Amino acid sequence: MRTVTLGALAAHFGRDVERGVAKAVGIIESAARDGVDLLVFPDASLGGYLGDLRHPDPAELPPALHPDAPELAAIAAAAGDMTVCIGYTEAVDDQRFNTAVCVNGDGILGTHRKVHQPAGEELAYAAGDRFGAFDTPVGRLGMLIDYDKTFPESARTLALDGARIIAALSAWPASVTDRAARLPADRQSRLFDLYDCARAAENQVFVVSSNQTGVMGSLRFLGQAKVVGPGGDVLATTRSKGGLATATVDVDAEVDRARRVLSHLGELRPDTYRSTTSADQR
Repeated sequence: MRTVTLGALAAHFGRDVERGVAKAVGIIESAARDGVDLLVFPDASLGGYLGDLRHPDPAELPPALHPDAPELAAIAAAAGDMTVCIGYTEAVDDQRFNTAVCVNGDGILGTHRKVHQPAGEELAYAAGDRFGAFDTPVGRLGMLIDYDKTFPESARTLALDGARIIAALSAWPASVTDRAARLPADRQSRLFDLYDCARAAENQVFVVSSNQTGVMGSLRFLGQAKVVGPGGDVLATTRSKGGLATATVDVDAEVDRARRVLSHLGELRPDTYRSTTSADQR
C-alpha cells in the first residue's frame, strides 16, 4: 500500500510573470511542508488568462514563454521530489499555445496543449492536437486544460493510455452571457463540478481539478478546486474560495477497487460507437 497526497489549487494569477513565479514557488514550498506529492496549479498561472473570451485584445494577451524559459526551470527546481502541474502561454516559433506542463526536480515530465477552444480563444491561441498520458512519481498521469474536460473523449483517451490520475487545469469563468448574482448559483459553476465528477466516474480515475479565482478583465473565475475519486465522489474542495484542496489516497488500490466488478474501460464496445461526428449529422 502506497499513499500519496493529491493537491488542487484555487488561486488568482495575473499578468506579472515574475510575481507569478514567486507566488508559485511559495505555494510549492508550503505544500511540500504539508506533505503534498502532486500539486496542480490553475491554467495560465504564469502570465494570466485572457481578459475577454469573445474579443481578446491582441495588445493585452498573456506574455508567452518558451518551454526552456528560466521561469519554468525555477518551478521545476522548487518542485524537487514533488510532481507539479502548472499552466502558461507557450511560445513556439510564431504560434502561441495554452499549455500545461508537468515538472519535478528532474525537469519536464509531460506537456499538454489545449485542444478544445471556446469561441474567441482561437484568436489568441493555436490549438493542440493530441492527448497523452505519461509516467510520474505519483503514477501515470494525463492533463486537460479547462474546456477540454467538457468533451468525454478527452479524458477517455487519457484513461485508455493508462492514466490513473487526470490533472485538470482551468481558468474557468462564470457565465459570460447569463451571470448569476452568486457564484455557486452560476450555470458554469454547476457545469464545472459536473464535468469533474463525470470524467472521474466514467473512467474510474482520480481527477485533480484546479481553477483560477478573482477577476481578469471581464472574466470572473469560479475557484472550486477539488480532488475527485474514481467513483465520482468529491474528496476535498475549496468551493468558490481560494485555497488548496488535498486528499491522501492509495491511487492504485482505489482505482483497482472501483474497477473490480464493473470495469468501464474493459467493457467498452468501440465497434458500436461512431468515430466521427458533424454538427449537421442527425
